[in-house]
Amino acid sequence: MDKQKLLLVEDDETIALGLSYALEKQFDVKVCRNVMTALEEIKGIEYDIALIDITLPDGAGYEVCKAIKEKWNTGIIFLTARDDEASVVMGLDIGADDYVTKPFRLRELMSRINSVLRRRGVKDTVDNIKKYGNVVVDLNRGAVYKNGKEVFLTAQEYKLLLKLITNEGMVMTRNNLLESIWDISGDFVNDNTLTVYIKRLREKIEDDPQNPQIIKTVRGRGYIIE
Repeated sequence: MDKQKLLLVEDDETIALGLSYALEKQFDVKVCRNVMTALEEIKGIEYDIALIDITLPDGAGYEVCKAIKEKWNTGIIFLTARDDEASVVMGLDIGADDYVTKPFRLRELMSRINSVLRRRGVKDTVDNIKKYGNVVVDLNRGAVYKNGKEVFLTAQEYKLLLKLITNEGMVMTRNNLLESIWDISGDFVNDNTLTVYIKRLREKIEDDPQNPQIIKTVRGRGYIIE
């Protein structure tokens, strides 16, 4: 069976060599060190996933992301030393599926890669479009829309929403949800953090977060999406 194709756009030689070595067991890896060579590479080859550094010697990784999205259906994860909100939002707004802030753990990166590939491997069917009032969740793209406009969710917020959706009609206890959003780096996510995620999700998708109609509380039991 052929390996999936992975494009790594990274100018740091140490990072590029380390990642290629770690990833080549699972992927057919191609490394590009700058924007120009990456743009040439994607002209005739479709990659399953691309890992793109934002800061490159001859420009920004955003340019590579845009060019890929215009031509292919490739999953994209930004590798960035920046963790400020503006950089993250810009990357997601132009079509990236996720981002990882340097320095990162290999286990974290692999989990994110596999998550993006799973989401993009889902067949386009009507069943993968979920509608809850004025909110639409496109499970194929991993995207959420409210009143026709895309809503930015963090990776953990989306994981939580996805857990509720895949168990639609079933009450999910707090323990169920805590297990599903166990931090991708292996760090514990506590009960208070879950409360914060639920609150933020409601603020983003509910018309009235104080009187939620999508993510409902079942008192004494947990949460449910119906």
